Amino acid sequence: MAAGSPITKQISRSSSEIGADSRRICVSELEHYSVVDRNGEIREFSSLFQRSKAIIIFVRHFLCYTCKEYVEDLGKIPREALQEANVRLIVIGHSSFSHIKAFCTLTGYAHEIYVDPEKHLYNKLGMRRGETYMETPSISPHVKSGLLSGSLKSVWRAMTSSLFDFQGDPQQQGGALIMGPGPVVHFSHYDMNRFDHVPIDWLLQLADLQSVDFTNSHRIIHI
Repeated sequence: MAAGSPITKQISRSSSEIGADSRRICVSELEHYSVVDRNGEIREFSSLFQRSKAIIIFVRHFLCYTCKEYVEDLGKIPREALQEANVRLIVIGHSSFSHIKAFCTLTGYAHEIYVDPEKHLYNKLGMRRGETYMETPSISPHVKSGLLSGSLKSVWRAMTSSLFDFQGDPQQQGGALIMGPGPVVHFSHYDMNRFDHVPIDWLLQLADLQSVDFTNSHRIIHI
């Protein structure tokens, strides 16, 4: 890597490890869990995937620069493509719902987004707290900032926000699920660290959607 290039690495896992967690999720145990939308309205978690397939992304916290840049790319997925395939795209954080609108404005994300303020779902699903790194890294296609510059941006956003908080637990890791319609888990991945997001094109392919070119705007790649 050339000197001065940003560090944008994530751990690398074998294909057999990716999605292995889905066997451990009992959907019936999630029926009474809820999330909160941007207006403070409570929604049952199970309603998010009851009638359609849903790609559900749990983020670390709304000030995490890797999550911000990942969600920026999620926002490039065309709404029409999701509607045509009857797939919902959902982001879940764990801050107060009052941070949702500012996060969507910052990232340009216009799809569904909710919060789990007490982390009940994060805990029930067994998502990690703290970061674990392995020896074989790979380049994240969605992280553009280096570790130092990204961290400084996160601190600056915390300092300049009206509530001066980290908009969630900085040690909490996220993950990705593909669920529904109904009580079915097609795929799951639990992040081991801040760079360990599933490449979005993998999620799109697993949900039977066309790939998207994330280098510029939301251009669908027909294959």
